Amino acid sequence: MTYEAVFVDLDDTLYPYAECNEAGKAAAWETARDLGYDSSREAFEELYMEARREVKRELAGTASAHERFLYFKRAIQIHTGTHSAKDALALGEAYWDAYVEEMELFDGVVETLAALQDAGLAVAVVTNLTTRIQMKKIEQLGISDHVDLVMTSEETGREKPSSVMFTLPMAQLDVKPSETVMVGDSVSADVEGGNALGLTTVLFNSDATDLDHRERPDHRIESFPEITEVVL
Repeated sequence: MTYEAVFVDLDDTLYPYAECNEAGKAAAWETARDLGYDSSREAFEELYMEARREVKRELAGTASAHERFLYFKRAIQIHTGTHSAKDALALGEAYWDAYVEEMELFDGVVETLAALQDAGLAVAVVTNLTTRIQMKKIEQLGISDHVDLVMTSEETGREKPSSVMFTLPMAQLDVKPSETVMVGDSVSADVEGGNALGLTTVLFNSDATDLDHRERPDHRIESFPEITEVVL
């Protein structure tokens, strides 16, 4: 089979997410303490998670459901009963500054993306979340030169596995589903979404088991460079 494009997820596909998220929350807590909020790390975590649940419930399926500035704004409202744009902004900026600083690519990502482009394939990052922070991550990771297109759920108005997250970048790159590979760590977002449209799906960085036909990827890989064995 001849492929023309490779779509890759960003978070937990090009780099590990958990360490970055923890670094961000720790920095936000330290900033909250500096601003005069008397809270233990555990209490801050509970408040953050409560705010996160509320935002996700209200904004499910949209890019804004992941917006940390909204989480911190809501957390302050829950904790104090008042609104503080200044403090919410400070916590959000502290979170993302520490998060981005912690980011490190999985082994072989740059070399693999370069090899795909050298072979004449288009490379697109297809990712849930807001555009600004995803672009900031891509720049921090140093992969901008190896990415031909970035598509975020903020741009489409819907998140993966919504079909528009795949059809729009395919239209922009002028490729067919049969010519496109989707690589990601999420069974529900990346694999099910890609399978529904007939893309070739590749599951990476996932220990999911007992997958049914809708969830079953065409390929599973243990290291990022294995993508070239599937595509080239």
